[in-house]
Amino acid sequence: MKKPFYMTQIALSKKVGWSEANGRWWIKYFSEFIPVKKDGRKKFFSDESFDVLSKIKFLSENGLTKNEILEIFKKSGIPKTEQETTDLITNNISFKYHDKEIANSLPAQKELLIPLLNVLRDKKPYTTTMINDGVIDQLGLSEEQLNITYSDGKEFIFANRMRSARYSLKKEDYIEEVSKYTYQITEEGLELLHDNSKEKEDEIEELEKVVDPFETIQEKVEEIESDLIKDLIDHLKQAHWRRLETIVVELLTSMGYGDGEVTKRTNDGGLDGIIKEDKLGLDNIYVQAKRWENTVGSPEVMGFSGALDAKGAKKGIFITTSNFSKAAEEYVERLVDVKKIVLIDGRKLAKLMIENNIGVSNKKKFVVKEVDFSYFEGE
Repeated sequence: MKKPFYMTQIALSKKVGWSEANGRWWIKYFSEFIPVKKDGRKKFFSDESFDVLSKIKFLSENGLTKNEILEIFKKSGIPKTEQETTDLITNNISFKYHDKEIANSLPAQKELLIPLLNVLRDKKPYTTTMINDGVIDQLGLSEEQLNITYSDGKEFIFANRMRSARYSLKKEDYIEEVSKYTYQITEEGLELLHDNSKEKEDEIEELEKVVDPFETIQEKVEEIESDLIKDLIDHLKQAHWRRLETIVVELLTSMGYGDGEVTKRTNDGGLDGIIKEDKLGLDNIYVQAKRWENTVGSPEVMGFSGALDAKGAKKGIFITTSNFSKAAEEYVERLVDVKKIVLIDGRKLAKLMIENNIGVSNKKKFVVKEVDFSYFEGE
């Protein structure tokens, strides 16, 4: 058997065709998918690491964003062949361009400002839903346009731009929030509607510069959480295997699934933990937790399924610090009528730990307050 060849991060970056700084950034972002051998504080990478990073570079150079590549890897695993890699580009780019074409047909934030004021020009209070509906009618937007989301799928583009438009108009006193999610035009807003085209253009240009600080905070919080997830995965991979078993049992117990315990190594049948859903242990969930660098395939999950059969169990949770292949996920789906196996990859494990305060602590807490309109009602 050929002895594996290991290289430094600088050598790996150079071999892929990146500068050391650029390579370090990509390696860190996809750390959960890139095999690494650690010797103290030093990291060494193999030909398999080069293969994964080369595919990432190829996908990036052919139109996929880093987030899209990451989502593909989490959902389907790393493509094994050149043809699979090419197919990913073909399938995702055609869908992406379709979405991009629709997204480009949506009015920009600055194009929503005057239509928004037109909805309010009768000086009556309107809820955000009424305002959105009024703008949609004015601009004749289709259902397909309204349903298009950003690439992460978290938010509708139109709704986001309308919220930004409302904020900038409110910030510059063209509209006011008279009650929660309800707005009314001001005298300044009415004057803007009666301005000539040049004056409107100049003011719209100024309104474009207004940034909602709450959105900035949200973006930074997401960035901090993304870094925390990567750090947690790294610590989980470095933890002693016995400590990892304790961590996952503690997590599942804190999530309310029942009393958990780590199995004894002498006769665990390949199972690392048991969660007793009832006091007498009549209904148990068996757990397997493995530190893994490579993608976990269907053979490993089949082995776990067999261990459940040996216990006569119908419920199991397979946890890994890496990720699962598409074949492994499809195998579990086929078992749904016979037994329930839940797969938890490194990223999901880290998120669950954050949500349940396992292995993390509050660094600093920020509270953002808003006006309580009901407090000022009544005589």
